[in-house]
Order: sequence, then C-alpha cells, then structure tokens
Amino acid sequence: MTASSGLPAHGEAPEAWALRRAEQLITSLSGVLSARIVAGRGGEIEEIHVLTTAEVQPKQTVRNVESALMAQLGLKVDHRKISVAQTAEVRPIEVLEQGAVADAANRRKLVYADLVIESPRPKRVKIRVLLRTGDVAVEGMEEGVDDPHSRVQMAARATVKAIEQGLVDSGVVLEGVRVVEAFDRKLVLAGVHGVGGRSSQMLVGTCEVKASPEQAAVLAVLDATNRWYLLQR
Repeated sequence: MTASSGLPAHGEAPEAWALRRAEQLITSLSGVLSARIVAGRGGEIEEIHVLTTAEVQPKQTVRNVESALMAQLGLKVDHRKISVAQTAEVRPIEVLEQGAVADAANRRKLVYADLVIESPRPKRVKIRVLLRTGDVAVEGMEEGVDDPHSRVQMAARATVKAIEQGLVDSGVVLEGVRVVEAFDRKLVLAGVHGVGGRSSQMLVGTCEVKASPEQAAVLAVLDATNRWYLLQR
C-alpha cells in the first residue's frame, strides 16, 4: 500500500499509521507546507512541528491544527505542543492557487452537522445523521434493536446513507465498524468500500470516542470517505 491510500503500509504499526494520518491531515490545512509529529513511547503526541507560508498567522495555524485534529480524528492536543515556523520560499501565485484549491474542496466536503437518537418504542432505537456540504444538508436514518453494539452499527450505516445522497455514478458500502482499545483510549474504526465505475476501493477511518461511540462512528466513516468523496464530485 502507498502512504496516500488511507490504509496502513505493509508491516506498519497502528501507532505509526495513526501519526501518519494526523500529519497528512495537518499538511492539508491552508498555508501548511509540511508537518512532523513527535510521539512518546506510548504513542501519545508530545510535539507537533509545522512549516507554513506567511498567508496564515502562526496563532491561527495553531488553532487550525487543534480544530482539525479534534474534528477529523477526535484528538485533543494542547496548543503548547504545537510549534509553527514560517517560510517565504513559496511564490505568491502558488500560495493563491493552493488556497483556491483548498477553498473549493472545503465547499464540496461533507462535514458532521448533527446526530439524533430517538426511542420510538421499547427496546428499539432510531438514529438520524445530518451532514452538510456547503449549504446543502443530507440526512441518513437507521432503526433497530437498542443495544450498544447495534447503535454504533446504525450510526455508521445512517452516515453511509447520507453520503450516498450526494453520489450519482458511485456509491459506498459499509464493510464494518467496531470500537477498539489503542493508545489507552477507545477508538472507533470504520471500514467502507468506495465503489466507482468498475473499481472498488477499501477506505478506513478512525475517531477517538469523546461525546459518544455513536458520534465517533459518524466521524470515523467521514474520516474514511471524505477524500474519496471529493474525487467523485
């Protein structure tokens, strides 16, 4: 596997894979040229070093990194662990082009909006997931037996249903979702097949459990599919 496939490289440890995903996310932010994460023996983030252009102020870059890691990967990082260095080596036209591409991608990107869990009758639960892309809202819904494992599965399936509303010549199929223990934390791991034309691609996403396992399942599916989703639009 290549580093950009969204899957661990052959023989790559889960800790190294998670850190690589975090670095890739940071480098996708506006004005960021490169990022390097220094981790402790237990896999916890100790330092984040970011190299940027002058288009974004260092304090704003720190806030952007904090927000992106929390929103996309569920990782809360102390701002004091993030150091920013700027360079003027990128030509202005390249900076403008990079910003234009990022803005266009953000307008097409699916983002989490809301999660509603209802109990229509005893031992049953209904889960509705609301996503947004630009000014457009899409919703997916699943109903089933009310137990912790089923609720996580239903949240992931509802997310997939919402994602499919924005697809015409492609689709997504949930392979599976589960809650796992890693780095002394609970994480949700989601596997999704992205189907386009005659090809099928396995997509994997993760999110730390913060507010609830159901919300983490939604964010894990989005983490798995967002880059693939942009290519289908």
